[in-house]
Amino acid sequence: MTGGVLGVADFPLALTIVAWSSLGLGAVSGALLLVDVVRHPPAMRIMAAVWPLTALFGGPLWVVMYARWARAGGAARSRRTPRAVSIAISTSHCGAGCALADLVVEWLVFAVPALAVAGGLGTLFHDRIFAVWLLELVVAFLVGIAFQYAAIVPTRGLGVAAGARAAIAADTASIVAWQCGMYGLMAMLQLLLLPSLVGGRASVATPEFWFAMQLAMLAGFAVAYPVNALLIRSGLKEAM
Repeated sequence: MTGGVLGVADFPLALTIVAWSSLGLGAVSGALLLVDVVRHPPAMRIMAAVWPLTALFGGPLWVVMYARWARAGGAARSRRTPRAVSIAISTSHCGAGCALADLVVEWLVFAVPALAVAGGLGTLFHDRIFAVWLLELVVAFLVGIAFQYAAIVPTRGLGVAAGARAAIAADTASIVAWQCGMYGLMAMLQLLLLPSLVGGRASVATPEFWFAMQLAMLAGFAVAYPVNALLIRSGLKEAM
C-alpha cells in the first residue's frame, strides 16, 4: 500500500512485535500502579489517576519512580524527594491529562469520524490528523486544568473561582509545552518517517500508532519538564 493510512498487515512483523511488547509493558505497569493506588491511596487523591495513566507510556521507569518516591504508606514517603524527581512528578501530573485526552479523542474520532468536523476538518484543515490534534489539545487543556485544580485547591484552601484561576496559571504553559513536544514527534513519525519507510501513516487501530504515541508522550514529557521547573520555581505550581 502506498500513501494513506496503513493497517497492521502493512508493517514489518518485527515492528509489530516491538510495538506490542512496548504497549504490553505499559499496560502491565499501569495495571500494577492502579492496583497499588487503590490499596494505598495517595494523600493527593488526583495522583491515584495520574500514576496509572502515566505508566502507560512511562512503563517500568514510572513504576520505579512511584515505588521509590511516591508510594503512600511505604518507605518512599520517608525519603527526601530530590528536586529533579519532584519536577518529574509534577510534569507527570500534567501529562496524565494529556494522555487521557489523547486516548479518548483518538478512539472517539476513529469510532465516529464525523467528530473531526468539530476540530476544523473541511474548514481549518483538509487533513484529518490536524483536526484530531486540535480536538486533543482542547480536551487535554480542560482535563489538565481539572487535574491541576484537584491538586491546588486542597493544598491552598482556595474557593472555586480562585482555584480555577490558579490552576490555569499553573498548568497552561505546561500543557502547551507537552502537546508541542508530543505533536512534534508524532508529526515526524506519522507524516515523515513512516510514509518514507512503509508508504503511509499508522491507523489508530494498529499497535504501531500507539507505540508511536508512547514515544511522543515521552517527548512531551521532555519538553514540558523544564517548563514545570520554571513554574515551580516561580511559585505558580506546587512541587510534588
